[in-house]
Amino acid sequence: MKRYSYLLISLLLSSCSIIGGIFKAGIWTGIFIVALVVILIIFLISRGSRRD
Repeated sequence: MKRYSYLLISLLLSSCSIIGGIFKAGIWTGIFIVALVVILIIFLISRGSRRD
């Protein structure tokens, strides 16, 4: 019975670290996408203002 409890504890700890990694990657991916959108908007505004 002890062997199964050790296995369960190790699975729970590893799944928590996997979920934490996914959330960290999600945050950085979101920041990257927002930065790209802001840069694209600034580029389009500057390109449109040069025509005048």
